[in-house]
Amino acid sequence: MSGVVVTGWSALTSAGVGVDALAKRLELAEAGQVEKGQEIGDLYEEPLPAASGHFLTSFSPREHLGRKGTSTYDRATGLAVVCCQEALREAGVSLDDEVRPRIGVVLGTSLGSFKSTSDYTRETLVQEKPYLVNPMLFPNTVMNCAAGQVAIRFGLRGVNTTIAGGTLGFLNVLRYAGNAIERGHVDVVVAGAVEEFTPHRAWATHLTGATEVVATGEAAGMFVLAKESTPEWAGTRQRAGVLAVATAYGPGGGEAAETALAGCVHRVLAKAGVDASEVSTVYTGEVDDGDRREYGPIVRALGHRPERVMVKRLFGECDAASGAVALGVLLAEERGGLCLITARGADGAVGAAIVRRYADGGLDRG
Repeated sequence: MSGVVVTGWSALTSAGVGVDALAKRLELAEAGQVEKGQEIGDLYEEPLPAASGHFLTSFSPREHLGRKGTSTYDRATGLAVVCCQEALREAGVSLDDEVRPRIGVVLGTSLGSFKSTSDYTRETLVQEKPYLVNPMLFPNTVMNCAAGQVAIRFGLRGVNTTIAGGTLGFLNVLRYAGNAIERGHVDVVVAGAVEEFTPHRAWATHLTGATEVVATGEAAGMFVLAKESTPEWAGTRQRAGVLAVATAYGPGGGEAAETALAGCVHRVLAKAGVDASEVSTVYTGEVDDGDRREYGPIVRALGHRPERVMVKRLFGECDAASGAVALGVLLAEERGGLCLITARGADGAVGAAIVRRYADGGLDRG
């Protein structure tokens, strides 16, 4: 993929809705006031593996979108649609019938809404024959429900793709979106990822051991991507440039995955045409200071020790959305510089993206 620019973005995290909420959480973290998760309380009646988690409190899509069309949204869909609305607004995208066919949606996830799929399946088992299942529940069981509802809500008629990439979900989204823009399928892509906090996902992450150190989290992150030459209707500011993305696989994990991750770093540096010494910060999926499974190979590949930011310590285990939160944190800091976003899955999948962050809110596109 060739480089694309971010003209606007938004994130919904446990910090709240939008860019300002995320920036406020970072300020609190800088002051040492780091939250390890909120008390879950009566959010769900079902038993949960832990008493706390990182989730968006009192979230209602209706408050942000109005009543029309929102009654059938599950939590993941609501998060994605609201986040898209905020990203388009933050970018200043001018939506009309001429540009809507040139805007696509690419969304990353682990498997869509685990709760919706599970609830629908349960209905087929407990309802009286001939299985009086509510047909309105079925659309939410389809993995691309959230991306489809985003497109329907805003009339975006370009490429519409959902990528189930687990930990690497968002990096795969960036690569796919960049290719779609480069090959002329669309001029703009709203690219992002979403994961919901529900009992089903909390238990899934707990049973896989992913939340032994950090609590389960939920998030949605959306970014308006375009070429530098795209007209101003796509946004008037360049917040950052996504220069290159690479993914790989190290069979069995361990040393093979570390070698593969180092190879990803070398490839994105070469594709972007930048020197390793320019990389000032790396945003990894690690949660413990002693964990070097990502940071170690990165240091060896770069030949120096950039600052390491562990986003999951602030926002929990957000799976496919963790990379989107990392890019949001990178943009919220509004410091110039070259940064890496990395990810590593339990199966040996690895990836890296190199991003040039523009200072003070970005550069004018005029």
